[in-house]
Amino acid sequence: MQKNNTTPPIHFHYMLPVSFTQRTLVKEVVRDIFKKEKTKLEQLQYIFCSDEYLLEINKQHLKHNYYTDIITFDLSEKPNSVIGEIYISIDRVRDNAQNYEVSFKHELLRVIFHGALHLCGLKDKTEKDQVLMRKAEDKYLHYYLSKVK
Repeated sequence: MQKNNTTPPIHFHYMLPVSFTQRTLVKEVVRDIFKKEKTKLEQLQYIFCSDEYLLEINKQHLKHNYYTDIITFDLSEKPNSVIGEIYISIDRVRDNAQNYEVSFKHELLRVIFHGALHLCGLKDKTEKDQVLMRKAEDKYLHYYLSKVK
């Protein structure tokens, strides 16, 4: 018998050591992203991995031969109910944090929220979509910061 009011599970899996605090709050904010974006979350897995691991996924599944910071898979079987897997390259996040002159945690949060926003239907292929995605990322980064005690 399935419960209707259960909190959708969000799991973090570490193929590389990642040190960031307030993971429970991060998961709460991700759940809030789905609520605010009017998308039902059923289950979500984040996998923190290396550049090389994500490059292999990029080659195998997307036929792309380049490094990326994130790949999001929508594994949903029924409409209006998201099951997702989000792979994040810790190597890329570290490099991007340096390049954009932000902290590692800031960039990691941006990428975590970016993946959730993809599953909520936001795109980033066109310049217009990229602007909307960046605006949504910033909105949820500020939201997260407003909840940090």
